[in-house]
Amino acid sequence: METRHRILLLDDDPDLLATYGEILKQLPSSPEVHTATSGARALKLLESHEFRLLITDLKMPKMDGLQVLSIVRRRHPELRTVVLTSMVDEQFRSRVYALGVDLYWQKPSSEQEIDSFRECIESLLDRDMRAGFRGVQSKSLVDIVQLECLAQSSSVLRITNGPLIGKLWIGDGQLVDAETDDARGEEAFRKILAWKTGSFETLPAEPNRAQTIFKSYNALLLETAQALDEAHDTTLLNEGSPGQKPTGLKALSTVEGVEFALAAHSDGDEQFEAIGLENSERLNTWTRQTEERFRLLGEQLQAGPLEQVEGLGPQRHVTLATVKNLTLCVGWNAMLAPEDIRERMKKVVILWGS
Repeated sequence: METRHRILLLDDDPDLLATYGEILKQLPSSPEVHTATSGARALKLLESHEFRLLITDLKMPKMDGLQVLSIVRRRHPELRTVVLTSMVDEQFRSRVYALGVDLYWQKPSSEQEIDSFRECIESLLDRDMRAGFRGVQSKSLVDIVQLECLAQSSSVLRITNGPLIGKLWIGDGQLVDAETDDARGEEAFRKILAWKTGSFETLPAEPNRAQTIFKSYNALLLETAQALDEAHDTTLLNEGSPGQKPTGLKALSTVEGVEFALAAHSDGDEQFEAIGLENSERLNTWTRQTEERFRLLGEQLQAGPLEQVEGLGPQRHVTLATVKNLTLCVGWNAMLAPEDIRERMKKVVILWGS
């Protein structure tokens, strides 16, 4: 039987503990949620049980959240940590990230914010430990950027990799600008994302920063991942075919507006391929379930085989299409009109079929 992850939720307000406890219990992974109303009690629970994640408020009597996090970082360096607070203070935010915290999140006040919070927490629970930025937390820079943007943050990330220094400006969850010693904008962003290790610090937001990046962060991460993959593709170099076009999902990412893509195969046990996604397994499950429901509906209505399903959303649009023995799930920039998506989806299907 698979072991469920344990989450420890720390807040001095019992009503908030009950509310957020219920929210966390609704996560897809169905974690065990334990609560504590004081820092001392939380530390005792951490000593007696193994937890995957600690979520703590900052402002508490006797022992505040910063003190708890300082102790936790020394005693339990492998523990993932999240600050959930109503305090809007960039100095506190910087101090929190300096302690190696995974995520600084303002207490959600809308259903959309609650959904984003759940998504981030589920991602933290599922993520494997690996080498990366901020060694204790084993994060990649992609993780850091995605968490900042999902949290709708406004901040400046200063990244250091040996003698190299770069900055990323984020405003309300969107990339605004990037800068290195010799580049700016998208070019600088791609250079910074190529750094595999280093350290970073969070600086106060600069709301008046001139915007040089106009693509969504998901689209840029997808393009950057593709470029890095191609740069390290020694097979193509050895074969002496530098002009060879990308194939598979890499080819789909060349279509303007594509932010992610997933191909769910029907001839294996949950086999799939994905690019541009943080939590591809969840989308794979959703893609299969959605395709199955619409296929059954088509059979009941005698409407013929399923060809394509479109979904429009405030953050991005999604298209499902059946191609040969698989289902393609493609995410699109939310600024695209439905008719543009339909035309570009035709190109996606052609590229995949070729």
